[in-house]
Formats: sequence, C-alpha cells, structure tokens
Amino acid sequence: MEFQHKPVLFRETIEALRVRPGGDYIDGTVGGGGHSQAILRGLEGRGRLLAIDQDPDAIEAASRRLSGFPNVEFARGNFGNMAELAEERGISGADGILLDIGVSSHQLDDPGRGFSYHYDAPLDMRMSQEGPTAADLVNSLSQGELAGIILRYGEDRSAGRIAAGICKAREEAPIRTTVQLAEIIKASVPAAVRRGEGHPARKTFQALRIAVNGELDRLEEGLEGAFSLLKPQGRLAVITFHSLEDRLVKRRMAQWCQGCTCPKDFPVCVCGKKPQGRLVYKKGVAPSPEETAENPRARSARLRVFERARRE
Repeated sequence: MEFQHKPVLFRETIEALRVRPGGDYIDGTVGGGGHSQAILRGLEGRGRLLAIDQDPDAIEAASRRLSGFPNVEFARGNFGNMAELAEERGISGADGILLDIGVSSHQLDDPGRGFSYHYDAPLDMRMSQEGPTAADLVNSLSQGELAGIILRYGEDRSAGRIAAGICKAREEAPIRTTVQLAEIIKASVPAAVRRGEGHPARKTFQALRIAVNGELDRLEEGLEGAFSLLKPQGRLAVITFHSLEDRLVKRRMAQWCQGCTCPKDFPVCVCGKKPQGRLVYKKGVAPSPEETAENPRARSARLRVFERARRE
C-alpha cells in the first residue's frame, strides 16, 4: 500500500519554523515527507535536513519523494533518540525542529498495520513494526494492568469493565484481530456508551497504541532532545492529536519559558533563573474550519511552537 499522509496545519507549521536558506533542520516524524519537502524548498539547496522516522514504510516513501534534494539525510529511528541520531551524523544544533506526533493516515488506513477497528486485521499497532504487539498486551497483561492502561492513556471511565471483558474473552480463545477486540469492548461497556457518539472501542485502541509504542515516554525524550539541539532563536514546532500529548508539550514548553521562581515576597531574585525562550503562540493553534471540513482527522490537532532565547 502506497504511503499516504496529509500533513495537518501545514501552512501554519512551515510559517512557524521560519525556514531560512543554509539553515540546519530536523523533521523528527518525516511520514510521507510533506513537511520535509516544504522545508527543503525553503533551504534552496543549501543547509541540511535530517529526516527521522521509526516506520520503514515512511522512510521508503519519503526517500522516493525527496530524492531530488541533495541536502536531506534519512535516519530510521524514534525521535526520542533525536539527539543521538543527530550526533551520529555530525549535527550539533538545529535552527528548526518539527515533531508531528501520532499515527499517520497510512498507518490507520493500511488494514495490515492493525491500528483501526474499522478493518478486520491482526491486532498489531507497532509503528516501528518491531517488538511486542497489541495482541501480546491484551493476551498477557493482568486485568489490573489492562484497566490502568485504558484509564491512563484512553481516559475511558469504562476501563474496568473493558479490562474484565477482555480477560473473560481470552479465557476461551486468544484475542488476535482488531474486530475481535472491538466487539469484546462493545459488549463490555454500558448500553448508554454503545449508544453514544463514536465507536466505544476508540479510546481503548488509542490507549493500546500508546502503550505498544511507548508514545508518551518517547515524546518526553524527544522534547528534551529537541531542546538540547536548538540553536539560539531556533524553533521547535510540535503538532499533537490528543489531550495527553498536548498537555505534556504545553507543560514542558511552559517550564522552558519560566523565569524567576523566588517567592513573591522576596525583595530581589536569588534563584537567578531566566526564561530559556518564549512561546511563539500563547495558545495552541487549531486547524481552520476549512481544514477540518476537508480533513476530519485534523479536528483534534494542536500546534505549539517554542523559540529558544537569543542567549541564556
């Protein structure tokens, strides 16, 4: 299946990065290469772009799409290891870094990847196509562990019922496919939830995907790696797709922007702490109504941009 991914908040993101010819940039989630292509055009044949993705399908597709640009280098790996991947390639700093977090359209729409309950497919969900699958988790974790994952990463109030339903079902036969799991979830939740908006399996599938790929831990690591690489006045643009990611990014960027932490009644500052940068937008940028009408998957996206201080 051809790798397809429609970049969300495309114009806003590229404008926020302020790509300048001759600069050094990193796309930590290259996907189909849409954002990277725009960055490379802005470089005008100079500078350098490091394009990272853990999905081999994405690296292959982006390599084809960007084959006409001599100043792009690809690295297969997780953006959580961005600092190490950059160091291995002699990159010590970046003028701009992009992280487009979450699952791509290709991964959702390819039945064989097992991300969606809309297709009957092996219960996989691995972005890297390596390591334990979602099927491994639902068939091996305890009821309490499953409930914890669904509650924490899916924020689903029916987590206990769903975990109990999964454990009961797997006593009869292993849970191997997406539709099999979706039907178990649907049968486990209260009738009011089944009648509600959206499929009752949506939050559990999100939770399992996050757990399988360690997404929030990788995001924490990726943010720290990106911050360590940003040059003075360099910008980090992060696109998130659900509240867990967005809160994490918002909190970390706020910490970087925080100045003096002395008690308010201190006459002078004794901590010496200064802001390490600023927020380019005070609030996260949401897609326009036109974009969400054209691409419904964009509706939950938020763009947050941090600019490192001129000097610290």
